[in-house]
Amino acid sequence: MTNSFNALIVNKQEDQFSVNVQVLTLQDLPEGEVLIRVHYSGVNYKDSLAAIPNGNIVNSYPFVPGIDLAGVVVESSNPQFKEGDEVIATSYEIGVSHFGGYSEYARIPAKWIVPLPKGLTLKEAMIIGTAGFTAALSVQRLEENRVSPEKGKVLVTGATGGVGSFAVYILSKLGYEVEASTGKESEHDYLKQLGATSIVSREEVFDGKVRALGKQKWAAAVDPVGGEPLASLLSQIQYGGSVAVSGLTGGTKLPATVFPFILRGVNLLGIDSVNCDMETRLNVWNRFATDFKLENLEQFIHQEVSLQELPNVLPLLLKGQARGRILVKL
Repeated sequence: MTNSFNALIVNKQEDQFSVNVQVLTLQDLPEGEVLIRVHYSGVNYKDSLAAIPNGNIVNSYPFVPGIDLAGVVVESSNPQFKEGDEVIATSYEIGVSHFGGYSEYARIPAKWIVPLPKGLTLKEAMIIGTAGFTAALSVQRLEENRVSPEKGKVLVTGATGGVGSFAVYILSKLGYEVEASTGKESEHDYLKQLGATSIVSREEVFDGKVRALGKQKWAAAVDPVGGEPLASLLSQIQYGGSVAVSGLTGGTKLPATVFPFILRGVNLLGIDSVNCDMETRLNVWNRFATDFKLENLEQFIHQEVSLQELPNVLPLLLKGQARGRILVKL
């Protein structure tokens, strides 16, 4: 095992900001019981924000971003993990205040690590990544709130993004009739290949006006968008239905009324994949090897890049130019 390796470093000094690949040593890594040789990482919206000077993600500089990683244990002081174990590490402080996955080596606290489920490869785990995990957690929360295929159509907003794409596929696999919402006409075939039965425009979900109550269209929804579109969506959910919300690309304000909640019994389910408890995390990841197991995961890859190519790719998510997942091979 070498002592030096490559990592993507973001740095900010006064009015100077940089994103480039540098050589680090093992001594540069933060504390943690488990040293991992990283094989794959992924690009998430939060990672793209970490690579701009005003992204408000990184707490201190210089820093290694990347909220996802999958690799092989090379050293461990925790008996739960041993050399040669294949593992996944996502969320918690990884890529925010603890050096993340854009590095050939990462040192991670054992309590943040998930053993790679049997039936998944390291590459597949990072194709899924935080985006797929968030989608699966959203679907599981809908199930826990008695959403089932016979209740009616389920809407997925922001359907060409990472969370949306996986939500469409998982729901379709489980037998749901899925309507996918997107503003990208060029991606209709892609969404239908994932299992969407029909496509609706963004304007059909939110036409610019939030009504107290609208026509009851969907039994449930997976929403990584938030903002005013979410407020509009809530007014169109069927009686007793649920919306699982995990994102804010549509804004942080929610100008909704109480009517969907008190007149139709609608449930607004908050999805947090960052500090999700480990029991739930293990359960969701293991479902990717059982009833959530997805065929042809390669179709979710928008692009596979090297560490050296990463600085040019990170801005794509902020510009809305990526669909599915961008995979980083280290």
